[in-house]
Amino acid sequence: MKGDKKYGLLALALALVSVLIIWIVGSGEAQEKVEAENVEKKETIYSYVQLINSVAWNIDSKYVEEVDRKELIYSGIKGMLDILDPFSTMQDKKAHKRLMEITQGKYEGLGMMIAIRDDWITVISPIEGTPAYRMGLRAGDKIIEIDGKSTLGMTTEDAANLMRGPAGTKVVLKVKREGLAEPLEYEIERAVITLKNVPYYGVIENDIGYVRLSRFSEESGKELKDAIKELKEKKIKGLIFDLRRNGGGLLSQAVGTADLFLDKDKLIVYTKGREEVKLREFFSHNRALFEDKPLVVLVDEGTASASEIVAGAVQDWDKGVIIGDTTFGKGLVQQIYELPADVYLKLTVAKYYIPSGRCIQKPEKAKKHPEKDMAKDSTEKEEVFYTSNGRKVYGGGGVIPDVVIEPEELKAIEINLERKQMFFDFAVDYLSKNKDISEDFEVTEEILSEFKDFIQKKNFTYKTVLEMEFNSLEKTMKAGGKEEFYSEVLKDFEKLIEKEKELDFDRSVEYIKRSIERDILHNLFGEKAVYEQIILKTDPCVKKAVEILTTNKKYTGILEGKIELD
Repeated sequence: MKGDKKYGLLALALALVSVLIIWIVGSGEAQEKVEAENVEKKETIYSYVQLINSVAWNIDSKYVEEVDRKELIYSGIKGMLDILDPFSTMQDKKAHKRLMEITQGKYEGLGMMIAIRDDWITVISPIEGTPAYRMGLRAGDKIIEIDGKSTLGMTTEDAANLMRGPAGTKVVLKVKREGLAEPLEYEIERAVITLKNVPYYGVIENDIGYVRLSRFSEESGKELKDAIKELKEKKIKGLIFDLRRNGGGLLSQAVGTADLFLDKDKLIVYTKGREEVKLREFFSHNRALFEDKPLVVLVDEGTASASEIVAGAVQDWDKGVIIGDTTFGKGLVQQIYELPADVYLKLTVAKYYIPSGRCIQKPEKAKKHPEKDMAKDSTEKEEVFYTSNGRKVYGGGGVIPDVVIEPEELKAIEINLERKQMFFDFAVDYLSKNKDISEDFEVTEEILSEFKDFIQKKNFTYKTVLEMEFNSLEKTMKAGGKEEFYSEVLKDFEKLIEKEKELDFDRSVEYIKRSIERDILHNLFGEKAVYEQIILKTDPCVKKAVEILTTNKKYTGILEGKIELD
C-alpha cells in the first residue's frame, strides 16, 4: 500500500509536467487550428513527455538517495523554461499575488522595475519617491548581489522575492554601474510603495504645459486625459509629455495613451509571434485630444515596454519630437496561464512592433545610438525604417530620440552622497532647527558650509576613480614585492588623491546645492515643490523641449527631416 501511494503521488507530479507541456502547445489562438501539421507536432511533444516520465520514474525509484518529488518535477520545468527568454517563468501562488499587487499600485519593497540583461538582474527604472529612487539607483545598474547572494542567472521573480519584505526592514544590494571600476553597496530600508500614475502636471515658462506619466495602470489613461484637458483649458502653446523612468505596464493603457495624440484609425502597435498565432493590430479610435499644438515626448533608458509603444507611435506618425536617451528596449508580450496546483506560467507569446515596422525588443548586445555608431564605422549596417514623413529611423531595439541628450554622469562624490543618504539626513537635521522655510527656498553659502560640516561630523568617506586605480596599483606592487622600492612614489600618489578630494566638493557644488534644496523641499512640501522649483527649472531635457516648442522653425524642421539630429 505504501509503495502504491508513493508511485501514485509521483504519477500526479508527472501529470503536472504533462499538463504544462500540453498547455503550452494547445493554448491560445493556436489551439483553434487543427491542421495535420500541428497535430503531428503535438504527437512529437507527447512522445517526449513519455521520455520525461521515464527519466523521472527511474530517478525516483532507483537513484542512490531519495529525491524530493516536487523539487524533481519543478527542476524539469525550470529546465524547459531556461532555453526561453528571461521573461518566460513559472510562478507559484505567492509570486503571482505579488505581481498582481504591483499592477494594483501598492506593495512593500524598494520601488523599482527590474529585468534580466546579460544574465544579471538589471534596473529598468527606479520609481520616483521610493527608497530605490532616493538612494540614487539608476536605469542600467546591474544588481550583482542581494544580501550577499549572487544574482547571476537568477530569475526576476526570485530577485523580487529577496528585495521585497515588510516596511522598515533593510536589504543590502551590491550594484555594478557602467564606468565605475568597483561595485557600489547600498543598504536600503524597505517601505510601503504607493505607485502614482500622474505625479505632476502644470504650466511652465512660455505657456508650455508639462505632464509626467510614471506608469501605466488601469487608471493611468483617465488621469492623463483629465490632466491634458485641464492644461488645454489654460491655453498652453505646447506640451511636454515626460515618459522618463516609466517602466511600462498595461498594453491597453499604452494604446489608450497613444490614442490621445494620434488621428483616428492610425496603427499604434502590432504584435507578431509564431506563424500559427494571428497577427494582432491596435489602432487609434478617437480624434486626438492634443492635436493642434506642438508636442515633445521625453524618454530615457528607463522608458520601457508600454511607454516605448507610445513614444514610438508618436515618432513614427511624426506627431511630436522625441528628446532624451535611447529607451530600454523591452518589446516582448507575455501571457499568464493558470495551471493546476496553484502554478502560473508567464510565457512570451509575441513581440511588439511600432508603425514603421521596428521591433521594440533590443538584442542583448545592441548599440545604444546606431546613428552615431554608423558615423564612426561605415562598415556597420543598421536596419533603416521610415516615419510617415519619410524621416529615417533605426531598428535594433528601443526608440532612438530625434534629439539625443545623454543622462548626467554623476561624479564619485555625488554618487556616494546619494548612496549614504547625506542629503536626506541633512534635510531632517536642518529642518529640526529651521522652521520658517518657503517654497522658493534656495541654498545659500551659509547652508552649504553647514552641509560640509555635517558630512564631516558623519565621517563621510568615499573612493574616487583615481583612488581605486591607486589601490589596484598598490596591490600589484605588494604582490610583486616592490612596495618598499616605490614607497616614495606611493606617498606622493596618496597626497595627490587627498588634494583631488578637496577639490571634488567645489567641482560638484551645483549638484550638491540642487540636491540639498530637493530634499528640504520634498520633506516640507512634497513632490510638487521639487518639480516646480528644481526639475522644471534645471533639467536639460526640459530646457531643450521648451526651446524646440517655442521655435516653430526648429520644431517643424525636425519633423520634416530638414534639421540634422542633435
